[in-house]
Amino acid sequence: QVQLVESGGGLVQAGRSLRLSCAPSGRTFSTYSMGWFRQAPGKEREFVATINWSGTTYYADSVKGRFTISRDNSKNTVSLQMNSLKPEAKAVYYCAARTSGLGIYTRGYEYSNWGQGTQVTVSS
Repeated sequence: QVQLVESGGGLVQAGRSLRLSCAPSGRTFSTYSMGWFRQAPGKEREFVATINWSGTTYYADSVKGRFTISRDNSKNTVSLQMNSLKPEAKAVYYCAARTSGLGIYTRGYEYSNWGQGTQVTVSS
């Protein structure tokens, strides 16, 4: 089982930036597919971004061009840089890890390891 610890959430004004980080455990982090999901109050969890073992990324249309997912295999970390934040980005953001597979994974059930979540609040 992979343990995931997210950090970097907080309160930010609309239009500003925030960077989330996730530190998965495990010796083979470089082979993991990593994803970020979010869940706003009263809504279902939704996909935000993913990066696979080769560095290939994929984004939800709602964040494309403003959010960037990246990984540093030397530090066992994955980050989500969020720019030009909008009030509707307010949610709990979850880091997820998938330890097998070479594809791009955008559905929650495709990930078996989840962090505890970090709150992001965007004020208007």
